[in-house]
Amino acid sequence: MSLIYWDTMLFIYWLEAHPKYGPQIQQIHRRMSDRGDQLCTSVFTMGEVLTGAYKTGHTSAAQQIRNYFESGAVRILPFNLEAADRYAKIRAAHRVSPADAIHLSAASVAQVDVYLTNDQRLKKLLIEGIQFIAGLDGSIL
Repeated sequence: MSLIYWDTMLFIYWLEAHPKYGPQIQQIHRRMSDRGDQLCTSVFTMGEVLTGAYKTGHTSAAQQIRNYFESGAVRILPFNLEAADRYAKIRAAHRVSPADAIHLSAASVAQVDVYLTNDQRLKKLLIEGIQFIAGLDGSIL
């Protein structure tokens, strides 16, 4: 079993049935499930995903999103004091956005096996506590 972190965009592609990435994310999720992998993400992801629903006034969609994240299907990683320290180290060492540093720090503290993203810039990073950073193109650096 592997602990696999999804960044925000993967959830958005999946929940919004993105024409290009939605089926790919669904297939990845199915393979993870078949292998018994644990899906995880930061509590910050829920806030980012909910933003779209609230912007468009879809309160029922927001409730469904909250229900999904609270269901136990996803291990929700906290942004705590240890993650805040990792955040600062990541921001000091790499040119990443604050949002990316929050994701990376939560994943780092949790010692994830794979951090899955569609952000090509992040795939080039070596982050303590993250075994592999992989892209949707299947590459792992």
